[in-house]
Amino acid sequence: MSLLPLSILLGVIGPWQIVLVVVVLLLLFGGKKIPELMRGLGQGMKEFKNAKDGVEGEKKDDAK
Repeated sequence: MSLLPLSILLGVIGPWQIVLVVVVLLLLFGGKKIPELMRGLGQGMKEFKNAKDGVEGEKKDDAK
């Protein structure tokens, strides 16, 4: 038994798969909750980026 390539197992994400995911999210969370979820995700990414840049900035300051 040979192993299948990973691309066959995962497939390619196409437009219909994206539409299906969006529809499922709308059914699960509703239209009012999704913007709140996306806002929280964006704030988390921003905090992560700031924290990452802050650590790099400290390393640069210590080198001087």
